[in-house]
Amino acid sequence: MTETSQERILSGFAASDGLVVGRAVRLVSTAELQRLAGSPEEERSVLAGAITRATEELEALAETQDEMGAGILEFQTALLEDEDLLAPVYAAVEAGQPADQAWIRIIDGEVTEYREGEDDYFKARADDLLDLKERVLAALHGRETAQVKLDGDIIIARDLTPSRFLELDWSLYRGVAVCGGSPTSHVAILARARGVPLVVGLEDALETLQEACPAVLDAESGRLILAPESATLEAIGRRLRAREADDAAAESLLGEPAVTAQGERIEILINADDPKVLAEVPVANCDGIGLTRTEFLFSDGALPDEQKQFEVYRDLMTWAEGRPVIVRTLDAGGDKPIPGVTVDDESNPFLGLRGVRLSLLKPEVLKLQLRALARAAALGPLKIMIPMVTVPEEVEAVRALLEAALSELTAEGVAHARPQLGMMVEVPAAALTADRFKVDFFSIGSNDLIQYTTACARDNAAVTRLADARNPAVLELIGRTIEAAARMGVEVSLCGDMASDPHHIPALLERGLRRLSVAPAQVGRVKLAVRRYG
Repeated sequence: MTETSQERILSGFAASDGLVVGRAVRLVSTAELQRLAGSPEEERSVLAGAITRATEELEALAETQDEMGAGILEFQTALLEDEDLLAPVYAAVEAGQPADQAWIRIIDGEVTEYREGEDDYFKARADDLLDLKERVLAALHGRETAQVKLDGDIIIARDLTPSRFLELDWSLYRGVAVCGGSPTSHVAILARARGVPLVVGLEDALETLQEACPAVLDAESGRLILAPESATLEAIGRRLRAREADDAAAESLLGEPAVTAQGERIEILINADDPKVLAEVPVANCDGIGLTRTEFLFSDGALPDEQKQFEVYRDLMTWAEGRPVIVRTLDAGGDKPIPGVTVDDESNPFLGLRGVRLSLLKPEVLKLQLRALARAAALGPLKIMIPMVTVPEEVEAVRALLEAALSELTAEGVAHARPQLGMMVEVPAAALTADRFKVDFFSIGSNDLIQYTTACARDNAAVTRLADARNPAVLELIGRTIEAAARMGVEVSLCGDMASDPHHIPALLERGLRRLSVAPAQVGRVKLAVRRYG
């Protein structure tokens, strides 16, 4: 932290792009409030009531969210039904500890175990426990968390839980800065999806923060500037005017083809994390769908039948109006557990049974999905993408299942077509040997490729600076994959966060990439970056 006069500059990490000027207002944690405790019997009753109320709030909030937000909240609801989690809290209450103190102590202990353990899945879920801690405490204190209203523009918090983020009306606030978190946390993902500027990992200044203090949230460079001087505000004003001009230019390019300054056409596809978002995206804005995640089909813990899957894929094809649609087969595992499918208690799930590795152990689940995809391929250019591929044998095993599915559909007289079969390149071993794979296309998954290349967990804020998309090793692997695709005469795209960041577009185009799959909200800015290239 540096100081000049009253101005203070606090450094963190940019998690969701933006630049805003406003007033900084602290979001107080419920854990900091005090309450009068009753007898052990009364405290147990109060705690049980708070847990019930918290569960009802989560269920009601989940009904208003998209698949991604609802999935986070449903996991938290399940935690509130976990006897292994609740039993020690009730035991502490019965031993005479006040309900709020018992809840804080047990949950904080669980969070520490989650974060210090070797299981990456549980490390990623520590934020969910902290979220529950806040919600149950709010219920214990009789506060209506869903109706919190803050009088300010920029929210400053020690941390911000996913459900609290989803509750806030972001039309009232300009952005948020938190002392905790990481650029790959649930809150960061939610902020990017909703266009809320966010800085995480901020130096702690909450104790000295003056309410309604003038502030600048610089979510481009990961800074919060408190009490900015006039010279700082003038410089920020120039940047804001430039951003406004860029926003207008990007808006004007939405329905136009992406073309470089030299007139070269670049394909811009979109990522469909949740098909519901497509209702708000004009198909004319893009060249198709470069990534459809299918984990949402399994979010309720039940295996979707073939007809349900087919109907979802059919709707994608209808929306695309003849443009290509790439659907990724189930990418479960890692930080995406699915009851009945994923393996419990892996010591390192990010390096374990996830993606195609897991699917090949559940061939009946994969084959059902392949049947539904083949049926949808009869409606247009649908392509199947295999995640987490390491060796060619995995592709051939999926191909054999696809052939069996096609044979069955033919014998049954069911309309279908043979979809193209491609793979994600996110494992360094696959990137280094891409020309050994017999596939119709490659799609580079930059998020995991960065994680595996730099040996930096995506959910660990302590190594955020090392998990750099511009690391020469990452760019080298991307370049090798593009070169291999050119030699093989197959398509190659990139569908990770790098493609959605205008700052990375020049480096990707310089390496020969001509097909990008981006977040729907970033289409205009990516097209603008393409227009300025060359």
